[in-house]
Amino acid sequence: MPLNYSEYLKVQQLLELQVLRSDPPEHDETLFIIIHQVYELWFKQLLHEFERLKVEFCSNDLYGAIHRLQRARTIMKTLVSQLDILETMTPMSFASFRDRLEEASGFQSIQFREMEFVLGYKRATMLEFVPKDSPARAILERRLKERTVVDCFYDFLAHHGVTIPDELKNRDVTQSTEPNETIQKGISRLYREKPELAILFEQMVDYDEGQQEWRYRHVKMVERTIGNKQGTGGSMGVAFLKQSLFKSIFPDLWAVRHDF
Repeated sequence: MPLNYSEYLKVQQLLELQVLRSDPPEHDETLFIIIHQVYELWFKQLLHEFERLKVEFCSNDLYGAIHRLQRARTIMKTLVSQLDILETMTPMSFASFRDRLEEASGFQSIQFREMEFVLGYKRATMLEFVPKDSPARAILERRLKERTVVDCFYDFLAHHGVTIPDELKNRDVTQSTEPNETIQKGISRLYREKPELAILFEQMVDYDEGQQEWRYRHVKMVERTIGNKQGTGGSMGVAFLKQSLFKSIFPDLWAVRHDF
């Protein structure tokens, strides 16, 4: 029997994954589950794209990197727009099944934490919230020790004559990436001398701005739904989310704005 659409996409298995915990079933729990499952699928795709972006940066593939960032930004726009759907659920609707979540919380999304690590926002303290010897812990420990997208971006800049300071070449990759004045001077020069690189830099800023937009919209959605309550599973809720609200992925690209 030839392969068909349903078998290729595992549609039946996919549609069986929305298992409600409320009894009798609360109408909006289906929406809540589907939205978050779709988020995890998009996180998987973004991680896939960022791994390719690292290769493209390291191999000086300018146009591949531009395309990669365009796609990532488009995905991020989709993530933001999904919040519009989730916000059709009232606080009372969420409260009707919230207690069924027990210890489950978006705070526990391993893939989102992977995204932060891959993009250079590394907080080893986040491992404390993941059970030791679990597959998730192993994934995050591996990501913590890997070079980030920003580290690979330094390789790309080096291809174009930017001096990479020794403290960045030999930096502890388990730490978050930080802005650097030498890098900023090199980026500022490339903006003026190589217009094709300016296109890439603006794509990077565009994605960075998009992720900050998603963080803001997500915080406001949570605040709109539960106010200042503690998050499910004992997570810190809105207060924790606000800590990284305006965290830049590519701070050097933002720092050079005043040069022009």
